[in-house]
Amino acid sequence: MRVSNHPLWLVGFRPFFTLACLAGILLPMLWAQIFSGHLAAPSNPFTSVQWHAHEMFFGFGWAVLGGFLLTSTKNWVSIRGYHGLALMWLSGAWLAERIGMSFGGTWPMPLFLLVNNLFLGSIIAMLMWTLIRHRDKDSYRDNAFFLVMLPAFIFAKYLMLAGGDFTAGYSMAIALFRLAFLVMLERTLTGFMKAAFQAQILRHPKLDMAIKLLGLLLVIEFVLPRPLTAVISLLLATLLTIRFFYWKPQLAFTRIDIGIMYIGYLSIVGQLLIEAFGHVVNFVWVGSVSVHLFTFGAMGTVIPAMIIRISKGHTGRKVVFDGIDRLVLYIMLAALFIRVLLPQLAPAAYIGWIHLSATCWLAAFGILAWRTIPMLLQPRIDGREH
Repeated sequence: MRVSNHPLWLVGFRPFFTLACLAGILLPMLWAQIFSGHLAAPSNPFTSVQWHAHEMFFGFGWAVLGGFLLTSTKNWVSIRGYHGLALMWLSGAWLAERIGMSFGGTWPMPLFLLVNNLFLGSIIAMLMWTLIRHRDKDSYRDNAFFLVMLPAFIFAKYLMLAGGDFTAGYSMAIALFRLAFLVMLERTLTGFMKAAFQAQILRHPKLDMAIKLLGLLLVIEFVLPRPLTAVISLLLATLLTIRFFYWKPQLAFTRIDIGIMYIGYLSIVGQLLIEAFGHVVNFVWVGSVSVHLFTFGAMGTVIPAMIIRISKGHTGRKVVFDGIDRLVLYIMLAALFIRVLLPQLAPAAYIGWIHLSATCWLAAFGILAWRTIPMLLQPRIDGREH
């Protein structure tokens, strides 16, 4: 069998969820060691904070988002989708970027820039081509948001690393991931609630569109007046809260596999409220609470649940969360509590909380890798090709 025909290269979620699990194991723990001074900062032209933020968003985050979108877009437009050599190219580019970001400090600048932009430029071009070329068969009209979001990620990456405005870059990256999560949660929770509880949740086109438009507007928060971004953040948080109560949380929270998605949703609301009131209220948080409420509360909780669902469902298995799957989710909830709340209660132990929360990521994604990667390396068990 040719290497490109191996099951790993059949669908986009297979290689990229594998890489996401490995990144989830390694990156937070490496940062904890660097932050506490036990490990030297990576050799590159950027600060250690820039490295950490970039690797969590464009390393871990884009491994997940890339795997999700490579799989979803082909289903949205009803095509075979990228596989084989195309996925091998993207995976190699992702790995090369990780090497460059950690060890490329002495490389010639043209080589460093090439390696650092090859993955994101390639995958965005491929996703855009899919959505534009097959737009007449697209089952979601609001995929136009992705046509705006995807190239914006390139600009956010530029600002974070080389554009001279790191704060604007990571603010833009958070806003783009937040918008992607809002679109994804809107689409998936409708089906999850129907399948689990035979329950219909509110889908009001005008409300849904207003939420996405406000989320899109916050992508350019860094060029807007602070009072205006506070109003937009507060308005978006208010609309999300109203919709939340129509999405039957009393049912969702009876099952951890669905309830954790609602916790991710609420974390987005909380992050928006902190951003809104942070413009007018001089409250001092310990640590970057707004950032970590999103990265731990939304990304850290929703992503493992989605990896489990997609990996099982798209390999022909029944989507059931067993005890070990649920354990992964509870560990990530503990990581959220440890990283965001405990530093406010015991700030003197701040470095310890960073290490403990990173250990939670290592444990959760280690279990996830042990359980999931073998599925991703094998053919579907139902006999279908992909």
